[in-house]
Amino acid sequence: TYNRGTMDFFEFTRWGIKKTKLFVLYWRRIVFAKNHFKCPWYKKIKANICGGFLADQWMLYDFDHNDRHEYLSEFDWYRSRYINEPFDFVCNNKIASAEILKQYVRVPESYMIKNRGYLSGFASEDMDYEDALTLLKEKGSYFFKPYGKGKGTGVVIMTYDYEKDLPCIDLKPLRKEDFIKYLKDRDNWFLSEAMKQHPYLDKIYDQTVNTIRFITLRDPKTHKFKVFFAVQRIGTKETIPVDNGSRGGLVANIDLETGVLSEARCLHNRNVYKVHPDSGAPIEGVQVPDWQQLKKDMLQLADKLPYMHFIAWDILMTEEGHCIIEANTSSGVNIIQLWGGQRNKELGDFYRYHKVIK
Repeated sequence: TYNRGTMDFFEFTRWGIKKTKLFVLYWRRIVFAKNHFKCPWYKKIKANICGGFLADQWMLYDFDHNDRHEYLSEFDWYRSRYINEPFDFVCNNKIASAEILKQYVRVPESYMIKNRGYLSGFASEDMDYEDALTLLKEKGSYFFKPYGKGKGTGVVIMTYDYEKDLPCIDLKPLRKEDFIKYLKDRDNWFLSEAMKQHPYLDKIYDQTVNTIRFITLRDPKTHKFKVFFAVQRIGTKETIPVDNGSRGGLVANIDLETGVLSEARCLHNRNVYKVHPDSGAPIEGVQVPDWQQLKKDMLQLADKLPYMHFIAWDILMTEEGHCIIEANTSSGVNIIQLWGGQRNKELGDFYRYHKVIK
């Protein structure tokens, strides 16, 4: 009886914490969210109250002409983050995720980590900030990433200008002492290998690392993993060095059968881009190389994580094959619903099965 009561107490506490987090997220990330679209105040209030939509989603999905009941909202997405619990932490933590995945697949090498003010390598050896500068001069480039943030927040590329003998942050040279100060002033970050992307990505836009968001989910009927959705993310001059759609990058739907890109779209406007707005290179019709093998490999990889139900993979294609940049326990619904609402389609049914929505 005691054990049962203790279990009930902890279950109730966990339920209470989850509800509190969702309540805070609703006010912080929905009601007081920064908007990119111009939206009348009364539409914003209606969007927030009627299902937990962002004002941006009201405009992006054109609810003046489309039925909002066909779409999943921002708040639905936040609730979906718990589908994989209690194992959701596996994908929520970039470091833990990479450590697990590297036994199965290529992941970027992690060089150095700063955690609660302590700087070390990944063999637990003590390091100092001069080591980071020496490593940059040796490698030529690497990514600086906060390990507790998403959507590309705080990510910069660090490179070395050998002609000027100076380090650079997002291609801007700075004094060595300022580079070290940048690292000292920030906590909870790690340095990650910068990999060379496949030429097909450089042809589209070579100023950003352009990744594929590839979603696998466990089919509620067969209980087997399946490929649900994929988009090619493409950066722009406003998003350098990353490609995140939430920062204004482009997303092109990938045909799951053929691996061919559609036109690209953006979360900050309703434009359609058949060519890249900065490079002028074609987007629509581009073929993702080795697509059939990629699908096969990703399903095999998903099977290595039998405790998960939904995984949103970030994949970089290289000439040597694919590399998993990170795995995520959920995926924003915007990049999926740019091509139509999902509430009454497969993703909505999946959410209903897991009691995310009714």
